[in-house]
Amino acid sequence: MRRINDKLKAFINNRWLVFVCAMWVQSCAGIGYLFGSISPVIKSAMGYNQRQVAILGVAKDLGDAIGFIAGSLCEVFPIWVILLIGVVQNFVGYGLVWLVVAGILPSLPLWVLCICIFVGTNGETYFNTAALVSCVQNFPKSRGPVVGILKGFAGLSGAILTQIYLMINFPNQASLIFMVAVCPSVVILALMFILRPVGGHKQLRPSDSSSFLFTYGVCLALAAYLLGVLVLEDLVDLSQTLITLFAILLIILVLLPVIIPVLLVFFSESTTPAKESLLSEPEKQEAGNSNLDGNEVILSEVEDEKSPEVDSLPASERQKRIAHLQAKLFQAAAEGAVRVKRRKGPRRGEDFTLMQALKKADFWLIFLSLVLASGSGLTVIDNMGQICKSLGYNDTSIYVSLISIFNFLGRVGGGYVSEIVIRKFSYPRPVVMAVVQVIMAIGLFYYTMGWPGEIYVVTLLIGLGYGAHWAIVPAAASELFGLKSFGALYNFLTLASPAGSLIFSGVIASGIYDYYAEKQASLSGQKFGAMLAIPLTDDDSLTCTGSICYSITFGILSGLCIVATALSLIVVHRTKRVYAQLYGNSRT
Repeated sequence: MRRINDKLKAFINNRWLVFVCAMWVQSCAGIGYLFGSISPVIKSAMGYNQRQVAILGVAKDLGDAIGFIAGSLCEVFPIWVILLIGVVQNFVGYGLVWLVVAGILPSLPLWVLCICIFVGTNGETYFNTAALVSCVQNFPKSRGPVVGILKGFAGLSGAILTQIYLMINFPNQASLIFMVAVCPSVVILALMFILRPVGGHKQLRPSDSSSFLFTYGVCLALAAYLLGVLVLEDLVDLSQTLITLFAILLIILVLLPVIIPVLLVFFSESTTPAKESLLSEPEKQEAGNSNLDGNEVILSEVEDEKSPEVDSLPASERQKRIAHLQAKLFQAAAEGAVRVKRRKGPRRGEDFTLMQALKKADFWLIFLSLVLASGSGLTVIDNMGQICKSLGYNDTSIYVSLISIFNFLGRVGGGYVSEIVIRKFSYPRPVVMAVVQVIMAIGLFYYTMGWPGEIYVVTLLIGLGYGAHWAIVPAAASELFGLKSFGALYNFLTLASPAGSLIFSGVIASGIYDYYAEKQASLSGQKFGAMLAIPLTDDDSLTCTGSICYSITFGILSGLCIVATALSLIVVHRTKRVYAQLYGNSRT
């Protein structure tokens, strides 16, 4: 009996169980990605025009991005309190929206609905912060894969919740909002006492690499399964029985990773886990050389005196050159030939506070690149429902789910590929960010030109590119600015998406859409014999048809993604020496 109790205690405190529960939390935490399916329902029920819907979208984006409170509270309260706050906000915010749309409550002003959506979506920041902080602390040497997988499940949540919605077969579309309010709340209440730091850095096992491979396999199987189901639903009119069966199989796939902690605790040989260092090997070497850096007396002089070709040398030779230069400067300092400058604040690669990071150009370059690229991607995601309708597709949920799947693959793949790039080739992680921004620019330009199958190209390339950003950026931020204030740094960077969306969706996309909608309405009125163009009031619901509704917008966004690429390449150039120190210098 005592052995069973010990096994159960080990199971509850196993870091892989925490990671799997974090996946489940994230799989229903990305409710903001369902806005493309929710917005047409709100627009129809409330009689809004596209600009008013765009304002709701900006409120959603702001709620999804403002996580300062969550990041601050995470340092004060236990993780379960953070999750509980998120549950209350999600349930109250989206619950009120459902009551209004369903007609149970009287119609409320637009600004009240904006507040409700802001509050409801802001609950996501508590879920994301709790999951990421717990798992990064439990897996300090696997930040790339952990962040990529967790953010991937958040991106996939839109497709998962859509399939569950179809399985339940609610009588009206407004029930989707009801499910968004209830489903995440129930799941997270069930898991909130399991999700926490458990001293995971002391649980390193040789089988961890195999466990990550199995998790990646489940992720790919999940994405392939959802993609197949969505294509089948698009081509064939499925019966409710088949839809229910597909949803049950989907739930089984989502639950499948729990096999890992079960096998590790109950079916593996009892071995003493190794202790996982909080620093990578290159970081240990830097720490071991802290006798030179401990005084931090010659850093500025080294930067002034070393020649540019030193950075292009192999790691061992470069370290010898720098050490030799340091020795000369120490001797000169001792003799009074130079005045030694003490370093103020941390260097890149060390632990920064948020205020210290805000003083660094690299941090702002990453932020501005995100504003342009992720803001463009979020604009597409938020307007996906209207984009589909403008092209003549009635079932928008399929394409919203498709972009959610590719968002998922982008996040999982972004974490995996960027890890390979830095560990095997010693290129800075932002290199991958620059590549995916070019991919996004290509997808947006394809739509602008009105070439065949533009909706599929956009969902594929924008989903992959936007998703990859949120696997690459958190990991890069933790490498360049440390883990000490990771929650605050991450939540500040998430402000980039709504900052971009505020301009790109709230002003550019909605303005161009409404312009062509009014123009088409006027032409339609003249066609039916109207002597003058029919004036439209603010309460009229404007509808634009054809690729022209978004082609100009997408052309502008494509150019902005190219600018974002240039900013990312500047970050690459500025940080290549830091990554060479952290991961070796095999290619630099």
